[in-house]
Amino acid sequence: MADKALRRKAKVAIFISGTGTNMAALLYASLLDASPYEIVLVASNREDAAGLEIASAEGVPTFVHSHKGHSRAEHDAAMEKALVSAETEYLVLAGYMRILSDDFVRRWEGRILNIHPSLLPKYKGLDTFARAIAAGDSHAGASVHIVTPELDAGEVLAQARVAVRSGETPETLADRVKYAEHQLYPRAVADYVSRSYDAGYLYDRVSEMALALPESHSRDSHGLPAFRVGTEKSGKFFAHFSENHHGSEHIAVLVKTGGIDELLNLVEAHPETYFKPAYYGASGWVGLILNRPGVDWDHVADWLERSWRSVAPARLTKLRDAADMF
Repeated sequence: MADKALRRKAKVAIFISGTGTNMAALLYASLLDASPYEIVLVASNREDAAGLEIASAEGVPTFVHSHKGHSRAEHDAAMEKALVSAETEYLVLAGYMRILSDDFVRRWEGRILNIHPSLLPKYKGLDTFARAIAAGDSHAGASVHIVTPELDAGEVLAQARVAVRSGETPETLADRVKYAEHQLYPRAVADYVSRSYDAGYLYDRVSEMALALPESHSRDSHGLPAFRVGTEKSGKFFAHFSENHHGSEHIAVLVKTGGIDELLNLVEAHPETYFKPAYYGASGWVGLILNRPGVDWDHVADWLERSWRSVAPARLTKLRDAADMF
């Protein structure tokens, strides 16, 4: 795994509308030495949101912008300006009682998390505990999920189950689920923001992209997981996955450049993105660094395809060109 000393804390902002108990759980978890995130902003649409005082007492910057008298787009723009000013990388919703506009969500795609009081995909929306009790469910609970334009429909990252007791009411069930939420949310946020440093997660993403290219398959090369195009017998390598190879501090995908001059130019111009890998660098392979914040996965996909094209048979590249025309 990547050296923990290389990691820096992810910058997380939290939107609240009320008491902010989940916000407090996230905030105090962030103050632990091992936390992979820090809270850089707590913002609300309500000036009287009690959670603002908790955040302020701990030295966390706060921001308030009332939604009253403003369109959804205007209000979202003001909140987003505060996020950008705080250099936010991830937004966490914790009792934020406003539905974000589709445009806002798309701009922050994959970087907004929410906690919902049910075991999704069950009971999207409101009155989740009453619905669980009425259905005779043995358990209720909470789900942390990625926010998408469709309400409560994003990928579920983690869940906590809470037993439904005999004679349970929505109120008593809600009280106990809240305890579970306070354990669940900080752990789920920590796991999610840490994925950019997790070799297994990064390999899975690279592998999915590489193997989606025509006639690609995986095979180890000099101790590295790698990807080839063509037959098992005569295929050619177009990418290698490197985790701290030859003492490197990077988790990276190695791809083919046009030669040593291009490689050196890339490394000199963008040392935060590229490096010259040991052994492979002499042959014009460049390391595209993955264990860093803000990786552009479309950029990674483009490099994989370019590298694939450099060694793929002409019949495959022609077929792909034809397919891209439609």
